[in-house]
Amino acid sequence: MTRKPDGSLATRLLRWHRKHGRHDLPWQQQRTPYRIWVSEIMLQQTQVASVIPYYTRFMLCFPDTDALAAAPQDEVLHLWSGLGYYARARNLQRAAQIIRDDHAGVFPREFKTLASLPGIGRSTAAAILALAFGARHAILDGNVRRVLTRMHAVQGWPGEIGITNKLWALAEQHTPHKNVAAYTQAIMDLGATVCTRSLPHCRECPLTADCIAHNHGQETCFPAPRPRKLLPVRHTRMLLITCNGRVLLERRPPTGIWGGLWGFPELPADRGVTEWCRMYLQVQPQAQSAWPVLRHSFSHFHLEMQPLQLEVSAPVGVADNSGRLWYDLEAPARIGLAAPVKKLIGQLQLSVRSNAA
Repeated sequence: MTRKPDGSLATRLLRWHRKHGRHDLPWQQQRTPYRIWVSEIMLQQTQVASVIPYYTRFMLCFPDTDALAAAPQDEVLHLWSGLGYYARARNLQRAAQIIRDDHAGVFPREFKTLASLPGIGRSTAAAILALAFGARHAILDGNVRRVLTRMHAVQGWPGEIGITNKLWALAEQHTPHKNVAAYTQAIMDLGATVCTRSLPHCRECPLTADCIAHNHGQETCFPAPRPRKLLPVRHTRMLLITCNGRVLLERRPPTGIWGGLWGFPELPADRGVTEWCRMYLQVQPQAQSAWPVLRHSFSHFHLEMQPLQLEVSAPVGVADNSGRLWYDLEAPARIGLAAPVKKLIGQLQLSVRSNAA
């Protein structure tokens, strides 16, 4: 037998949050729209514990919109390295530049204007306006989707447009007209700490009386998973070209995977290593070795990378320029590196130090 609910969803959530919610996160100390915006972008697809050290370093370097807008992109991507989903960082800086250039540096408070900025969208705009200004806007991030899907036993994958629209209607229905900032934080916290994906802590939840999934013992059946499909596997060869304690890096195109970051030259399948080095570096590799294959998974495919380490004596054909640089393994430049590239550079650094010992 289930107990009857004591008050509205918002009332119970707010009561729970005062005692059990998160109140000391870094972006909660100064609730400016800029600080909340950066936190919301970082928290997309990323857990709070992982975000906090990145957020702290980011705020020290870019304390406001103008500082972020004026920063070199390499510095922005450097501070984002390892956080993943790098389009978030590029969009964040582009939006800061639009705020500086088109809005005189004043953070937009009009919903449609804010939601139209690069990388923001409906739910993030709503969260910023609710948390920073207490404006009544419903949010629907991943945590809120999970709470509402279980409470109302919403069938189907939430990524489907029809299901998404139903969840938006429920989010609007439950959002109160008062204490919106506290409610917004409360429902996000509930999803993140109690109504978790695999092992929900239903005994600690203030909403169990109304939760259809819980009352039928089906918590883990909701939300329905994304329909599975076999992801294709792509292959590439990465050239780790070293010379006198440095390794050659190239800037990747601004769009696509790891857009704007620095990585190793990639060797087409139809080109030989020696031929490539002669054509682009005008040198003959002195030594070659193949490293174990690395696999990195994206949302739409798996990438298998075959690292090939090459040692050259004098890089006469390549000088530092806007598209290439010799990265000093002992005095690293502050540039953006994708996680697999960062991992391989770490292995190169260990190898160089081992050989020098």
